[in-house]
Amino acid sequence: MAPTGAQVIAQSLRGLGVSVIFGIVGIPVVEIAEESINLGISFIGFRNEQAASYAASAYGYLTGRPGVCLVVGGPGVLHAMPGINNSSVNAFPLLVLAGSSESHFVARGAFQELDAIALLTPHTKLAIRPPSLESVPQVIQNAYRSSWYGRPGTGFVDLPADLIQEKAGDASEIRETAVVLEGPKPGGDKSRVLEIARSIKAAKAPLVVIGKGAAYAKAELQIRELIEKYNLPFLPTPMGKGVLPDSHRLSTASARSIALKEADIVLVLGARLNWILHFGDTPKWNSCTKFIQIDISAEEIGRNRGDTSLSILGDLRIVVPQLLCALGPWSYNPSISPYSMHLASAKSKNTAAASEKASSTAIPMTYARAFSTIERILHSLSPPDHGGIVYVSEGANTMDISRSIFSVSYPRLRLDAGTHATMGVGLGYAIAAHAAYNSIAPEAVSGPRGRKKIVALEGDSAFGFSAMEIETMARYGMDILVFVVNNGGVYHGDSDDAEEWLRLQKATQEGEGAGKRGLRSTSLGYEVGYEKIAEMCGGLGFLVRTPEDLERATRKGWESDRVCVVNVIIEAGKGEKLEFAWQTGGKKKAAKL
Repeated sequence: MAPTGAQVIAQSLRGLGVSVIFGIVGIPVVEIAEESINLGISFIGFRNEQAASYAASAYGYLTGRPGVCLVVGGPGVLHAMPGINNSSVNAFPLLVLAGSSESHFVARGAFQELDAIALLTPHTKLAIRPPSLESVPQVIQNAYRSSWYGRPGTGFVDLPADLIQEKAGDASEIRETAVVLEGPKPGGDKSRVLEIARSIKAAKAPLVVIGKGAAYAKAELQIRELIEKYNLPFLPTPMGKGVLPDSHRLSTASARSIALKEADIVLVLGARLNWILHFGDTPKWNSCTKFIQIDISAEEIGRNRGDTSLSILGDLRIVVPQLLCALGPWSYNPSISPYSMHLASAKSKNTAAASEKASSTAIPMTYARAFSTIERILHSLSPPDHGGIVYVSEGANTMDISRSIFSVSYPRLRLDAGTHATMGVGLGYAIAAHAAYNSIAPEAVSGPRGRKKIVALEGDSAFGFSAMEIETMARYGMDILVFVVNNGGVYHGDSDDAEEWLRLQKATQEGEGAGKRGLRSTSLGYEVGYEKIAEMCGGLGFLVRTPEDLERATRKGWESDRVCVVNVIIEAGKGEKLEFAWQTGGKKKAAKL
């Protein structure tokens, strides 16, 4: 029997080795999803294309092969654009397949008509529409390969309804796809590598910055050898954490300001000199610092303060071993400058300050007390060295504060808002992590093999972007543990007192909220019962106000085989000034520890 277009598309995906699709079905792509399921490909249906596209992009990052997202045309494509942008900005490999109106109705106002190719060409590595049913396998394979090779991004395939429903005239003319092998890995020029080695050896205060690109490249073994063999201090970016353990003696994460300010030679591995690293600018960095970049993207070499003459376009798994050979039998001697002593002093000071914050007895709880309570219980159940937890965090304060509290010992076990600081990624990422690590045949590997508990730390504002994906988790039996850190607002709430909050609400509703008399622009509902979302979907929900209640809920959530939402009431933080440390705005201010 001649196959339909939907069957050809599904067979093409199976031929590429695709094992899971994230998306939302509708006319005409529902046929593609059904045929994929018939071939043994898992389909995870979401409640919003935005979360589905985020999930597919994160799956690509975690597995190292493109994640696949399937959506309808028109509004489905528009809703998936956040994930397409997320893929591009973070360099996550993503393949998006979208339906579209019938070819013969183009420009006639067809159902959900949208010129997706014109819309997405500037935002993808390849946006293409198959000219015929016979060309579908090759087009999908090219889009898949394009999204993956070089600097990862998005490949997009537009699939008209008539092509999906068409029957092949001659099945023998339909080429089968094959699994795409990893692309070639470029190495560094030998003379350039030797020059970098000489610069590192001459450094009095070297620093290795490890980015999420290093985690994606799976270069952890090579980088660990570089750090430990040569005694080099290192600083992970937020998603570079775990390439080496957070507990490593050479980590400067708890002395970040000193490391940035005093480093003279900085080796940047798979990270960008963007806002996360303050563009390499003063006053955060020393004006004399040299930045040596090793990156797979030529566009990043020399950006901001990167030193083009000392940088390499190459793959970390190739270049780092080259650098190991070039450095030879040498090791950094920390006694040659006060740098190491300053780092040790700052680590001690900042660790003590963090411990003091975590010991607060205030009710409502502080961020630090809530997180330290969760961390203590989770790490007693699964120590970081076991590699049994994947952390997903989003929400400005939730993400920033939790980053230094929840340690990981292996790469790709921590996901956050990433390069665009995108809110709304958390639950999609959590679903992707569960699919990547806990499926019947897991495609992601990090640390000891075995099942991993997915823990999402969500600010209440960030949670609201995709809260209904709790139902998706429940539907697919995902035992994800979600903590909603509830301060009643974006950044901060309005009040810790119910009567005061109701007074502010009433003033706003009656048009008398001018000045400080009503709810502010950052306001969210007072102590909203987010835990009930899990309960209504058949999961577990807990509302907690004290460390003791939080400890019990954390243990029960860990033990549960269902999705669990723990609604953690913390202090509103009313009146706190909104500050963004990375936005220096060109002003020269003294760096803060």
